[in-house]
Amino acid sequence: MVVTKRRVSAFAGSDLETILRSHQIEHMVLTGISTSGVVLSTLREAADKDYRLSVLSDGCADLDPEVHNVLLNKVFPRQADVLTVAQWTAGLNG
Repeated sequence: MVVTKRRVSAFAGSDLETILRSHQIEHMVLTGISTSGVVLSTLREAADKDYRLSVLSDGCADLDPEVHNVLLNKVFPRQADVLTVAQWTAGLNG
């Protein structure tokens, strides 16, 4: 399945929510370049839509390391589990 992202949030202007709901997906795992753009915008909208969320900290990057760290350590944990790829992968097995 391919979802064409047209705006900063992966939801805006796309059929992402329709696809997720039709497959009864309730948990999203977010990664991406632009922690302060795409990841932040998608996380906020997904939280408003009541998805459970995980953000893979080492699967995200931003041009501003300070903003990246503030988001991962202070902002995102309010609405998502922030894990490394290794932590998330280990949780799949148990």
